[in-house]
Amino acid sequence: MSFESVDQVIESVRDDPQPPAGVTPELQAMWLARKGEWHAAHDIAQDIDTPLGSWIHAHLHLLEGDLGNAGYWYRRAGKPARPPEEAEQGWREIVAELIGGV
Repeated sequence: MSFESVDQVIESVRDDPQPPAGVTPELQAMWLARKGEWHAAHDIAQDIDTPLGSWIHAHLHLLEGDLGNAGYWYRRAGKPARPPEEAEQGWREIVAELIGGV
């Protein structure tokens, strides 16, 4: 399955019990994060050894409230750290990147 917009991902999280079949591990982690399934999202993210995986990992630790660990992962991703109040915007940016900038 492919999403055409960030809003479609949000609708899927709201309406579906699980991530759609065929989504990338990166998008699956972000889908699960939005669903509130932090541990499942983290299990996926820690196996993605790329700058994008580090960005996702950073976002998850931001959601967790572990700002020191989040900062470490933001640095590994080459991204500026975000404060907790920007978590929503950060989620949207990562998902937009994953679905092709829509």
